[in-house]
Amino acid sequence: MIFATGIRMGESPRWHDGRFWMCDWLAGEVLAFAPDGTREVVARVEGLPFSIDWLPDGRMVVTTNDGVRVGPELAPHGPGGRPWNEIVVDPAGRAWVDMPGAMPWEEPKPGVVGVVDPGADLGEGAAPDGICLDAEGAVWYADVPNQHCVRVAEGGKVLQTVPADRGCFACMLGDDDGRTLYVVANRYDNGQVGDGIVLTERVDVPHAGRP
Repeated sequence: MIFATGIRMGESPRWHDGRFWMCDWLAGEVLAFAPDGTREVVARVEGLPFSIDWLPDGRMVVTTNDGVRVGPELAPHGPGGRPWNEIVVDPAGRAWVDMPGAMPWEEPKPGVVGVVDPGADLGEGAAPDGICLDAEGAVWYADVPNQHCVRVAEGGKVLQTVPADRGCFACMLGDDDGRTLYVVANRYDNGQVGDGIVLTERVDVPHAGRP
């Protein structure tokens, strides 16, 4: 029996709150269907791919070509800047996402599976790049557009910031005592990268693990 017609390209079927849901990729629509087949356009999404699921509090989350979005206004949910394909939310509220490494007509390449944990929000505009771990379990991350390195605790609390005069691409704790933060930094303007330097900053907590 045919339940619905007129779908341009269907994806991401879900059953939620007594209704059948799906995504129409080419129409850019998230659709919800009543049992009699009556449909509602719940959200409109630009770009491909996109898929849907729900957080434990009932808010819808959507993968987009700019990260995971939440709610009818499609507000950012975790870091953006990269596309995700499918999504499934676990009972803890973590959104598991994936992205194929190649399109079906391309040579196969490894894909990516990631997890978006809303408890580690770094604030509006943060752009984490290269990271390293210290002995207290905090993470240092380099940030290109904001030109600094930031030390954050579990949950996203900012513990320390080391500014630079250019984009910070990656960082590593080193030296014999593990308490020197080495920062690889480059000028970055309109996609042009150059004038690279390595900065150092002494810190209180040494490195942990590898590398």
